[in-house]
Amino acid sequence: MSGRGRRADAGSRPDTGPVLPQLLLVLVGALALTIVSVRRGWQAPLVLAVCGAAVSFVPGLPRLELPPDVILSVVLPPLLFSTTTGFSWRGFVRRWRSITNLGVLLVVVTTAAVGAVAAYAVPWLGLGTALVLAAVVSPPDAVTAVAIGGRLGLPTRVLTTLKGESLVNDAAALTLFSTATAAVAGTETLVENPVLFFLVEAAGGILLGAVLGRLVHLVRTRLHNPANMTALAVLTPFTAYAVAEALETSGVLAVVAAGFALSRRSVRTVYATRIAEREVWNLLDVLLEAFVFAYLGLQFRFLLADALDAGTSATGLLGAGLVVLAAVVAVRAVWVLGGGLLMRRVLHGRFSPGGRHYTAREDLVIAWTGMRGVVTLAAAAGIPATTSTGEPFPHRADLQVLAFGVAVGTLLLQGSTLPALIRRLHLEAPEEREWLDEQRRRARELSSRTARAELRAAHDEAGDPVQRHVAELVLERAEQLAALRAADDADQEAASEGRRAAETGVALRRRAIRAQRAALVAAQEEGRIAEEAVAEALEQLDLDEASLSHRSSPRL
Repeated sequence: MSGRGRRADAGSRPDTGPVLPQLLLVLVGALALTIVSVRRGWQAPLVLAVCGAAVSFVPGLPRLELPPDVILSVVLPPLLFSTTTGFSWRGFVRRWRSITNLGVLLVVVTTAAVGAVAAYAVPWLGLGTALVLAAVVSPPDAVTAVAIGGRLGLPTRVLTTLKGESLVNDAAALTLFSTATAAVAGTETLVENPVLFFLVEAAGGILLGAVLGRLVHLVRTRLHNPANMTALAVLTPFTAYAVAEALETSGVLAVVAAGFALSRRSVRTVYATRIAEREVWNLLDVLLEAFVFAYLGLQFRFLLADALDAGTSATGLLGAGLVVLAAVVAVRAVWVLGGGLLMRRVLHGRFSPGGRHYTAREDLVIAWTGMRGVVTLAAAAGIPATTSTGEPFPHRADLQVLAFGVAVGTLLLQGSTLPALIRRLHLEAPEEREWLDEQRRRARELSSRTARAELRAAHDEAGDPVQRHVAELVLERAEQLAALRAADDADQEAASEGRRAAETGVALRRRAIRAQRAALVAAQEEGRIAEEAVAEALEQLDLDEASLSHRSSPRL
């Protein structure tokens, strides 16, 4: 939400008791449920939301309610930023037409269509408030769809499009959300015309984020400590969001632009920084996504009570939720399937991404990947409490209950049936896997060839006999590895034996590491070796084990 509406949020709030202990309990519980869900193959977001809603009805449970700005300015920026770090810029450019179609045009169409349907079918909302709801529920979350599709062999072009759509549609939907809430709340904006305001917000946010990302990269190139570089990267999304909102531009687009600016240049940082940042963003993703689903679930009873106290009936809310859910699913299906049919039958793919349109079965999968997730729930929680006049924001509780219902409904309806749909459509792409295997082989050859050439040069340049001897040993080992890999490509039986030998060697080394670790711990406990020395030795063993895990996993 834009900064101009924040003054309106500062209304009187009920005393909800100590917030920090409640937050810690929610985080711990949400993480525990996430771990159980992952181990059992359940949809963690759905489990968190449903369990949170069920727990909210426990008698005497205090209400945990954070200011709307906390959700928007603390939770969303790192989630958006981390998505950009794991997305290929080249993949984005290659599929930009499909990504723009789904991530921008479809978001605008969904907001307009669902807003009109909600205003007609739920007349007590009014058009302005209905558009706020539509903007909240307009962006699908592709995390679950991509995870399922990757496991079941969806073509890379489909997965790339879904990832790109999830990134772009979050920014587009939240910018629309900012515009709609500013209009309903009556807050002053830099530009009075809503369309022009949207365009100014978007352009300003993108420009500011790109500039900030470039500046952060320049600073990072002058740092040598991976911890400092990682800390600077973690601060970047919060800074981009805060500065953009203060300048009355789109904070979410600033975050996305800054993330792209840094991710494109990440190969120029040291490897330790990239490893550290991957772990940091993975950790934040798990914690923040689990928290948002659990948090809004825990709000459900209180939001429902607020809505009922305001005069909305339970049956009215249920009917409105079903109407909005149906509209959300139908708009995406009509847009994707109709557009795909147009591409195949009328335009013959001339204007399709990369000159290649999707098949009808691929379009069907894309149309069914409309699960709403963390951004929808975070935006719903970020609806301002009051308007510019200090009055309660119209039907805020209704909007949050409906958004929660749409998110849970899409996870139940589409998320639970998507795996079966993909399997039934047989969308595996063997020719794509063959192409990717060939690309991996070429990458291995290039890497191996470059390493051997560099080692030969080091051997020839070595003036010290010890250095020359070491270079000879390393080069000999590199030649052996290259020969084994060549045999892998030429002879599948030899490759199988080589893999078995490698797996045996890794298993033996892991066994030795376990024994080393146990011996070191025992020596520390008996006081035979200092704790500091044992800690350093254990850290080295951790690195050795991480290296073994990397060797035994699929590599380029």
